[in-house]
Amino acid sequence: RQRNAVDAAVADATATALDLRAVHVSLSAEVALNYTSLRSAQARLDIARRNEASQAETRQLTEWRRDAGLATSLDVERARANHEQTRAQAASLGASIAQSMHRLAILTGREPGALTSRLSIAAPLPTVPEQVAIGIPADTLRQRPDVGAAEQRLLAETLRVTQANASRYPSFTLRGSLGTDIVSGIASGGTSLVGSLVGGLAHTLVDGGRIRQQIEIQGAVQAQALASYESAILTALEDVENALVSLDATRQRLGALDAAADAARNAALLARQQYTSGLTDFQTVLDTERTVLSVEDSVASTESDRIAALVQLYKALGGGWSTTSAPASQVNPS
Repeated sequence: RQRNAVDAAVADATATALDLRAVHVSLSAEVALNYTSLRSAQARLDIARRNEASQAETRQLTEWRRDAGLATSLDVERARANHEQTRAQAASLGASIAQSMHRLAILTGREPGALTSRLSIAAPLPTVPEQVAIGIPADTLRQRPDVGAAEQRLLAETLRVTQANASRYPSFTLRGSLGTDIVSGIASGGTSLVGSLVGGLAHTLVDGGRIRQQIEIQGAVQAQALASYESAILTALEDVENALVSLDATRQRLGALDAAADAARNAALLARQQYTSGLTDFQTVLDTERTVLSVEDSVASTESDRIAALVQLYKALGGGWSTTSAPASQVNPS
């Protein structure tokens, strides 16, 4: 009984250590996600500023054409509105950048603003590896801290069921020391030692109803631990599958958006040339410029989403996976 109690306590301690590891994994993932968000916002800000500069040129062009009597004030106001909207978007992205820097400082145990000088210089987004293993063996999920902790808690409760069952048997405890007085008592026909043993046995038999009730209670606790363990495994499988689906979907979306961005830039260039030649109206110019900004911004956001999906896969696997034990089937996210 005592051995099972000690083993159950060890399992509880192991589960607590795994809970701490789960916090470490979650913290690492949060740092990675916030760093990705920061670099994505900086990339989006650069896109907004480049589009702002292009729209400023368009605005100047409409003013010249109005002064020459080739355009109306309506075109000028439309160009100004488009330009100012992009400036507002740039200001919003600047605020997001500052907030991401503050979050990263807090997550790394520093005061807000402590990392501003290091992170203010824009840097490219982290790269996604060329290949990411799929069809990961189920045993890999056991490295997830939450699954491991649930398994250890199930083990602890199972040991306690065994411990409770052992309580049905009598327990003998000899106290004192075997000295001259005890030997003399036995030699003279004393029955104090024998009476003590019999009394302990009778107490165990009479208390059997309470012990059976404790066994039933502990069995229910074990069943609850088993349900939690099964739920942890199912949640782990769902997290991995969702991360893999998201990783593949962002790869496909990024490819389509890259093609759309090229087409949008070409359309904007042609629209401006035709507007300058008087072959199209200004609304077409505005529409194409807005499309360029929207699609390029979507490209940057999708690149960030792709990295976030990889981070989520890392987190779903409990902190990563070993490429040496990965199966042959691979997915190429690039």
